[in-house]
Amino acid sequence: MSNEKTGTAAATSRALQPTGNPLDFVPDTIPFDTPYGVPISLARAHAVIHAAVMEAKNRNWKMNVGVVDSGGNLVAFQRMDGAMLASIQIAEHKARAAATFRRETKQFEDGVQLMHLNYLLAFDGIIASRGGIPLIEQGAIIGAIGCSGGTDSQDEIVSRAGAAVINQPNSDKGAL
Repeated sequence: MSNEKTGTAAATSRALQPTGNPLDFVPDTIPFDTPYGVPISLARAHAVIHAAVMEAKNRNWKMNVGVVDSGGNLVAFQRMDGAMLASIQIAEHKARAAATFRRETKQFEDGVQLMHLNYLLAFDGIIASRGGIPLIEQGAIIGAIGCSGGTDSQDEIVSRAGAAVINQPNSDKGAL
């Protein structure tokens, strides 16, 4: 049998590289392979929420802010006075999706809106809306923050302010 038919994993990977369909691309490593770590403590979750709420207050935005642990379980939540009631569940959903899928929910928004990967919406737990950001400490996900109440871009700004309490600058955010 020729090496062309049996091939190695590397040859197979190269053979499946894109020919026009971006979904045919086979990466060498698993994307978003950040390990799950020890769950965030209540005190640290409150600090994350405090930073997010301060950012929202400075901008006069009314937000719902939730923090989940590394397993996607709610640890702390705050609804600012006057924040939209429907956004309570959305903020929790964004946090849960960011933790369990190990990526910012903006990745799903970009996948659907820019890349037209509408199949993403079929996965349980997905939310294609900015504002969910994993909380990463020493290379492991300890939780995630989710914000909702404004536009997606406003939610993202507030989430970033909260996430900055835990997250160190990261040069590689990955791709879908």
